Amino acid sequence: MDITNFRKEYTKFGLNREDLNSSPFEQFNGWFEQAQNAQINEPNAMSIATVNDKGEPSIRTVLLKIFDDKGFVFFTNYNSAKAQDIEQNNSVALLFAWLGLERQIRISGTVEKITQAESFAYFTSRPKGSQLGAWISPQSKIIESRDFLKQKLAEMKSKFSSGKIPLPSAWGGYRVIPEKFEFWQGRSSRLHDRFVYQKEGRNWMIHRLAP
Repeated sequence: MDITNFRKEYTKFGLNREDLNSSPFEQFNGWFEQAQNAQINEPNAMSIATVNDKGEPSIRTVLLKIFDDKGFVFFTNYNSAKAQDIEQNNSVALLFAWLGLERQIRISGTVEKITQAESFAYFTSRPKGSQLGAWISPQSKIIESRDFLKQKLAEMKSKFSSGKIPLPSAWGGYRVIPEKFEFWQGRSSRLHDRFVYQKEGRNWMIHRLAP
């Protein structure tokens, strides 16, 4: 299939230096609110790239659940492939692609586990089915069939038929602590606006990048 003629001019918005907040976290918050207001599907979906101990990169999409000036939090199984990568190399990269707004945000930094108390607080806010799912799936491991998951679900429903479902020891959150942000706004003729926030000490320096 020849798709070389797939083209789209990006004309919705521009991005100027004077439009930027001095804090990349506040700039992210503003763009996130605009993505919500524009009814972008799953605006909290973010791709996270990790590298394993062999230097092999891997990328997948997860859901951002908490963000503030401390970082960006997602939840996963601590025995998953991404968790094993993080154990070996805690440098990661995030990507938010809000194509309906012709925007992207790239974030790079390091990642660390959040506290068990923070994980528990989020876990208890999840629907019961999602809580059971955290107990059931040996994430990233090979399984024989979907019937295996159905059987485990039945077992967990029976086991936790009464009372609250406890937090699994192998499940919880990670916080990505940013060292660099890039805000990308599509423009016509491929002359896109790109601004990078680079951490220098306690300050964030802002620079325009060539498209």
